[in-house]
Amino acid sequence: MNDITTTDAARAQLAEYRASIDNIDAALVHMLAERFRCTQAVGVLKAKHDLPPADPAREQQQIARLRQLAHDANLDPDFAEKFLNFIIREVIRHHEAIASGAETRA
Repeated sequence: MNDITTTDAARAQLAEYRASIDNIDAALVHMLAERFRCTQAVGVLKAKHDLPPADPAREQQQIARLRQLAHDANLDPDFAEKFLNFIIREVIRHHEAIASGAETRA
């Protein structure tokens, strides 16, 4: 009987963890959507004023900042940098599409 109780307790704890993970995933999606709404506005502003889609100096500052935030949060800074680089590439792709007149959506 003890094994069943232990297994049931483990399943209940697993369900709690998974519910938290699901909530976090939902929050991440909403935060990314808001971030891309903002970067779309940046892309429109850049296109309107003939500014380049990419800003390597800003990107490097953001990477350094995010790596430090990750370190402080006990998250692997390499993972955080890869994640940000993925987002940056997508933002630049959107900005290039906006500048060429081919609006894109996040």
